[in-house]
Amino acid sequence: MTHIAFIGLGNMGGPMALNLVAKGFSVAAFDLSADALARLQAAGARAASSALDAAQGASVVISMLPAGKHVQALYLGEQGLFASLPKGTLVIDCSTIAASDARKVADAATAAGLRMLDAPVSGGTAGAAAGTLTFIVGGAEADLAEARPLLEAMGKNIFHAGGNGAGQTAKICNNMLLGILMAGTAEALALGVKNGLDPKVLSDIMSKSSGRNWALELYNPWPGVMDTAPASRGYSGGFMTALMLKDLGLAETTALDSHATTPLGTLARNLYESHAAAGHGQLDFSSILQYFQPQD
Repeated sequence: MTHIAFIGLGNMGGPMALNLVAKGFSVAAFDLSADALARLQAAGARAASSALDAAQGASVVISMLPAGKHVQALYLGEQGLFASLPKGTLVIDCSTIAASDARKVADAATAAGLRMLDAPVSGGTAGAAAGTLTFIVGGAEADLAEARPLLEAMGKNIFHAGGNGAGQTAKICNNMLLGILMAGTAEALALGVKNGLDPKVLSDIMSKSSGRNWALELYNPWPGVMDTAPASRGYSGGFMTALMLKDLGLAETTALDSHATTPLGTLARNLYESHAAAGHGQLDFSSILQYFQPQD
């Protein structure tokens, strides 16, 4: 049986680890949240006292952490896991971080005789719970082949984007486009409603026309148009505005580092930054509609 250390049991990591346990994998989990650890323990995982404790005897380490600084703190330095993991251990980081950070950690893993994949995910909390995530992987093909059964226990689609860091780059490109599409969709709907159109009728029209897109068809930002969308439950759950802002910031940093031109990505970041500053950072990112919505 593959023994897995899973570090980071937040809104995404917790359901992902639960799916591994449900599929019969041996999981030792660690998180700073006692409640998160208790949920995993109740499902059959071992609740570890630290990341190092979780990694004892593990052949694979999986992490899902908030930012690059947390990933580096977990793995690098004298107190990091890389200093104690046995050579050959496979490390899979599912966090969304800068590609440069992913490459830095991967280089350190190689120097320590370890194998590293960056495998950020798409699909949100619903996909994490349902086990239907998309994994966008950077690293060696042979390492991905070994990791595939684990990823398939947590997700539905697995893409190999290229070498280390490529998974992060592809994820950031996707989320930059998503932020642009959601802001544009919200803007168009608000314009139509301001001029007397029914938002559902307008959504149906655009969904069958050249303006169709994922945000419009599957994640509509107007309340009441789509019962399953966060907009119809007060923008709760889903993918927080603060996280979209983080990803758009990563895209902007990547663009600056590579001398790429991303004016729409920068504009989307500015819109989400203003929206978060107005107190909406914890709402789903589709709440950007409120930036455009007509005020009585």
